[in-house]
Amino acid sequence: MPALSMIDARQGKIHMLDENGLDLLFRKARTPLRWTTRTIEEDLLRQLYDLTKMGPTSGNCSPARFVFITGSDGRERLRPALSEGNVNRVMGAPVIAIVAHDPLFFEQLPRLCPQENLRSWFASDVGLAEETAFRNGTLQGAYMIMAARALGLDALPISGFDQALVEDAFLAEQGWRANFLLCLGYGDFENQLPRAPRLAFEEACCVIP
Repeated sequence: MPALSMIDARQGKIHMLDENGLDLLFRKARTPLRWTTRTIEEDLLRQLYDLTKMGPTSGNCSPARFVFITGSDGRERLRPALSEGNVNRVMGAPVIAIVAHDPLFFEQLPRLCPQENLRSWFASDVGLAEETAFRNGTLQGAYMIMAARALGLDALPISGFDQALVEDAFLAEQGWRANFLLCLGYGDFENQLPRAPRLAFEEACCVIP
């Protein structure tokens, strides 16, 4: 079922995910530290992106770019950039996505948001463009985590890597900037520790009338 239908909402009807859907995306989803040997086909990666791209971004700017590493050659190019503690968990994943963003994302705005003259805003303000690309690219990376879970995949985001090495090895031709790595596959949860605690609403939230 859809999380929310805006048309139905205006008619007083709200559709929400059922308990199983909420468990799949949030309550029972875990971050894997080990992986099974089950592979991921390219068709599933295309489905994953097709869901990810539907999440909202500022002015539909869509700055995120994704490089999917699926083979041994790509893994070996990535290995030197990984922090020592992340090598095994990253290299064992069936797919490693480099979540990146395009600093020149605004060149696509005449097509993505034709009703507004947004390109000129960002083309004339490097700081604003960098901030917008990083914020919205990160947001799209988070959408990919949830999209992966929705498709039955497990996801492990990783920030322990050398950004410059990753960009030199994989992104230099396009001029993209690396944000974080996202390992994708089917987790091996045998003997995994219980879920770590989370902050309570009262610790992390304020409600201001």
